[in-house]
Amino acid sequence: MAALGSVYKAVLRSSLTQTRRQLSATASDGHGALAEKWRLLSFLIAVPGVAVCMLNTFLKQTHHSEERPEFVPYAHLRIRTKAFPWGDGKKSLFHNPHLNALPDGYEEDHE
Repeated sequence: MAALGSVYKAVLRSSLTQTRRQLSATASDGHGALAEKWRLLSFLIAVPGVAVCMLNTFLKQTHHSEERPEFVPYAHLRIRTKAFPWGDGKKSLFHNPHLNALPDGYEEDHE
């Protein structure tokens, strides 16, 4: 059993040494070309991709209707087993009275 452990340690030590040699060899070879490749990929793919996503979000927001969904009192939604530790205990931390319903309906409907 002890011999198996020493063989395992020797194999592990040699594989770690081999990995370090490979990593150190590739780090100095062609570093400038790899950096240039990633710089080009960033400017040609990532920046236009972010721009397209921003445009998509802007266009969806401008055509978004301001209607809120109808309140349906499903039994599995808005379950409150104990009160929230802030405010009156009924509203979540980032509560929006126009969009977020309380367990018994929208806040604006009660007033």
